[in-house]
Amino acid sequence: MTSVPQVTRHASYGIDAPLVATAFAMMAAGFLGAGVVAFALASSAGWGLLALGIFMAAQCGLCLYVSRRGKFAVWAELLDELRLRGDERAVDLGCGRGAVLIAAARRLPRGRVDGVDLWRSIDQSGNDITATTRNAVAEGVSDRIQLHTADITRLPFSDNTFDLVLSSLAIHNIPTPDGRAAAVREAIRVLRPGGRLVVADIFKVGEYVPALEAAGAQAVTVRPLGWRMWWGSPFVATRAVTASK
Repeated sequence: MTSVPQVTRHASYGIDAPLVATAFAMMAAGFLGAGVVAFALASSAGWGLLALGIFMAAQCGLCLYVSRRGKFAVWAELLDELRLRGDERAVDLGCGRGAVLIAAARRLPRGRVDGVDLWRSIDQSGNDITATTRNAVAEGVSDRIQLHTADITRLPFSDNTFDLVLSSLAIHNIPTPDGRAAAVREAIRVLRPGGRLVVADIFKVGEYVPALEAAGAQAVTVRPLGWRMWWGSPFVATRAVTASK
């Protein structure tokens, strides 16, 4: 197992789902402002409006926490659980600005990590291949990372290429069930026999299990990842899907 010391992040990883965080912030400001006005008018509605404002502010704060801290801690634990040798080849599907990609690369001093993304800023603020490249340089792992602009439903890799397939909060963004199933099949296709898969996602996780099993995956498990990856509330919780080939 490769030992990974605690590190201080030197890169900038942006905010996940920035439109959602902005919407929460705007609603919080609106309700709080309306509550203040209601109190000024001696209206009993002020308490309810203030309560809604505080609730929306809490949701915004939790989303920002997950983007800036929570997901890093959770993924560190997920990667440590794999007890990697340090020479594996891995791929991160929907790598964004590189939070998981770079965390994996730190654990693979003799390996390599490929990152795949379409670089959409609606999914992550400032999502761009140049930003990910800068982050890899800032974190000292650029020598073992290669980035690709590609669709995760049609990966540009041969069968049985990777020891490890990772994905964080990406597959659910594919708009159709057939597309999400295609991404899952591609993940298994490029995984080597004996390789492992770890996917963390929201909303559509229940679809991944039958798709994985149909593609030949073994030992498929699903588990919640806890409050550190709640996107505003427990109703938008992240779960981890693991499997092997």
